[in-house]
Amino acid sequence: MAKKTRDAAADGKCGMKLQPLGDRVVVRRDESEERTAGGLYLPESAKNKPSRGVVVSVGDGRVLDDGSRSKFAVQEGDRVLFLSYAGEDFKFGEDEFLLMRESDILAIIK
Repeated sequence: MAKKTRDAAADGKCGMKLQPLGDRVVVRRDESEERTAGGLYLPESAKNKPSRGVVVSVGDGRVLDDGSRSKFAVQEGDRVLFLSYAGEDFKFGEDEFLLMRESDILAIIK
């Protein structure tokens, strides 16, 4: 099994590693829109959580019936589209991330 770990904080301040387990992935959610298409600025309470982000780290894969592990369709650095209410938001160091199952990812944005 190859372990795929990466610094969770892109700016290097954190120094800790984050390794999800099983078929889970860690995603850094994109920033929400600051303005509407008409140019109006949105307050924090009116912003929707974006359903796009970048995969930061992936687990080892789901354990199959024969004991082997499944391969991931996504890899670190992929831009993905996911369900709006998928996964769990959490803070790691100073950054906010989303921990979700690979099945919650709908598409890879190329």
